[in-house]
Amino acid sequence: MKPYKACSCRDPETKRLLGKKCPDLSKKGHGGWYSRYEAPKSADGKRRQPRIGPFDTERECKQQLGKVLGTAANPKAHDERKTTLGQYLERRYTWRKSEAETGEGLKKSTLDAEREAIDLYLAPGLGHIKVIDLDDEHIRELYAAMRKINRPEEQEDRTEMLRRLKEARATRNGRRLHTRPISEGRIRRVHAVLNGALTDAWKLSKIRPDNPADGVWRSKGGKRKQGRAKPLLWTAERVEAWEKSGVIPAKVMVWTSDQCGAFLDFAEASKERLYPAFHLDAYYGPRRGELVGAEEQDLSLERKRLHVLQAQSDDELDDTKTEAGYRQVPLDDETVSVLKAWHKRKLRERFQWGEAYQDAGRVFCYEDGTALKVEYLSSRFRILIERYGNIRAKAAEGWPAERIARKFRTTEAAVEVALRAPLPPIRFHDLRHGAATMLLAAGVSIKFVSEILGHASVAFTMDVYAVVAEELAEDATRRIAAFIPRQNRLSAVGANTVPSGG
Repeated sequence: MKPYKACSCRDPETKRLLGKKCPDLSKKGHGGWYSRYEAPKSADGKRRQPRIGPFDTERECKQQLGKVLGTAANPKAHDERKTTLGQYLERRYTWRKSEAETGEGLKKSTLDAEREAIDLYLAPGLGHIKVIDLDDEHIRELYAAMRKINRPEEQEDRTEMLRRLKEARATRNGRRLHTRPISEGRIRRVHAVLNGALTDAWKLSKIRPDNPADGVWRSKGGKRKQGRAKPLLWTAERVEAWEKSGVIPAKVMVWTSDQCGAFLDFAEASKERLYPAFHLDAYYGPRRGELVGAEEQDLSLERKRLHVLQAQSDDELDDTKTEAGYRQVPLDDETVSVLKAWHKRKLRERFQWGEAYQDAGRVFCYEDGTALKVEYLSSRFRILIERYGNIRAKAAEGWPAERIARKFRTTEAAVEVALRAPLPPIRFHDLRHGAATMLLAAGVSIKFVSEILGHASVAFTMDVYAVVAEELAEDATRRIAAFIPRQNRLSAVGANTVPSGG
């Protein structure tokens, strides 16, 4: 039906609506544009001609009419015309939750992440808009507002969208949310929830003729994406060149088993509080966020298992990087012993802090029980490597071990470890690469290594680590529990071995 103009003015005598007969419709800005369309007959067979509008222009009215006619043949679409995005998201979440309860649907952690996306972003930002009226501009506006949260631009932006998001994010479950800017990765995850819901509204519920979220998120243009940087081993030749020039050969460097063992011996002899975290990462390679986000209930020392179910993202818990990230990591006896000692230390700290102790329920935490910041773990790692190098520098100047220990507030045992061999620098994340490399070099099956690391496929693990693992293979003679040589282990072996000449 052709669009028409009408208003809500009333006849001064009869008080009836004038509608299309108002004499002022020719005036600019008076009234609005409407249209009617033929909808499916009602259950009792009566004819239905719903009206849409008002719209500011005839063109806008025609565009909306075209959208409506795209679903007009579907009775359900007509009945759902007033359904808002917030209502549909809640309905869809209920369906998905019921499926999960039967054991056939999504995991609880995935549902929790979807619940968060709805509560913090989608419902406050777009929940009031009707599903049929939602377009790509609404979605882009939401993501633009999300990018301004906790940034300087937030103070200058007074839009209603940003106000609603800030209000929803003030607290969650009684806890104030983090004060850092929202990452692009989180926006992608929110987009995945919205895109899935609108796809269902289009293909399953038949509420609208398309998915306006499709194509909103595009990859960045410009430079051609480079391939993944593959690890490079710190061979003796590369270490020698680095000591002379200070140049690191590549972005991703991996320690040999001797170098990794030296670092762990140094951290342990230094009485570094977070040594157990470095030990676990060097042996099994969990991601930094997974290490910090690990909860005590997910660690079973009796069963020798660590369940990786979540990760720390900024200041709050989040999903693991990929679906393959949900995994069980088997632990060797030595690692279990280290973690048992760590558990006893935490109990002593809890007793010392008393009522001031704040138990975050994490495997690794600060002395007062609160959850670690992800960057703090990397910071402690860098400090240890720098201290190792500084100790060697002072020794080269002729300083005695006792003076060096006082200078760096460490133990003489740590100084002795540092003086044995140089320790080239790596990033904290490179401990993960080193764990993968040494496991492969020790002869552990590629499939098992892929599962321990939480990789999406065995092919990925082989592609990234095969070459450097072959380079290291000549030095690997032990599996999992013994693939890193340790000072205490070597001493114990030597004590129980009869010299060949005696």
